[in-house]
Amino acid sequence: MEKAQIDKIAKEYGLLTLATIGTILENYMFKFPNHFTFGGVTGIAVLLSGVFDGSPSTYSFIINIILFVLGFLILGKGFGIKSIYVTLLFSVGLEAAQYIYPVTEPITTQPVLDWIFAFVLTAVNSALIFNLGASSGGTDIIALILKKYTKIKIGKALMIVDFVVVVSAFFIYGSTVGCFSLAGYLAKAFFVDNIIEGLNSYKYFTIVSEDADAICGFIQDALNRSATIYTAEGSYTHRKKTVIMTVVNRSQAVKLRNFVRAVEPDSFMMITNSSEIIGNGFRGFE
Repeated sequence: MEKAQIDKIAKEYGLLTLATIGTILENYMFKFPNHFTFGGVTGIAVLLSGVFDGSPSTYSFIINIILFVLGFLILGKGFGIKSIYVTLLFSVGLEAAQYIYPVTEPITTQPVLDWIFAFVLTAVNSALIFNLGASSGGTDIIALILKKYTKIKIGKALMIVDFVVVVSAFFIYGSTVGCFSLAGYLAKAFFVDNIIEGLNSYKYFTIVSEDADAICGFIQDALNRSATIYTAEGSYTHRKKTVIMTVVNRSQAVKLRNFVRAVEPDSFMMITNSSEIIGNGFRGFE
């Protein structure tokens, strides 16, 4: 295995570890003490702790391990290595947290502040884990199993299940907790997609130039990117021009824009946002 590939794997698993630890903390420190439920297995665990007492960490551990075993037996290789890693780390870490640092009541006296941290961390960590091609198990495993054996529309089915879990909080914990939970569920559904789009955000340049050598040289040498070029003709002047197409990240986009303006101020430049780039140097087909 090449060093670049090893570095890439190490970076991915490092980010997965940080995102999973963040998910453990947002559940254990903010959701569980306040009985917030935004859906999923942790939401079910919060409801079970309200009905039968006991720790939501333990209920979550039991449910996740059962689902993990089912997923591993039924899905086999379809249950990705990254998802196995995240599921086990999350389940064991959440269960261990209650013994390492017991929390029996909210860590602040402001439930709105707890809710903000709970939903922001949920959205960010969920988006990061999903963006790295993994899941934290739970209802995602149920979705994969249903997808394999049924024709049920998984997204809609899971949305309904999560909504039922959230609404149940009204009956078990009262209207205040129920409203917080419903608001968190709706906010998470909106923000996760936006965060994923932000994580994958790149700038797509189309540059119409009369001398592309300097610009292409800068893209290759200074930005360590590549470009596609082709010859075009102006419809009014009928002069031959070179069109340069390239994709860079946001910080590189500023450098490229400034360089083009400096070396060829009369060039025509179009810069557009792209939420996902698939190909060599970016993301692969995962």
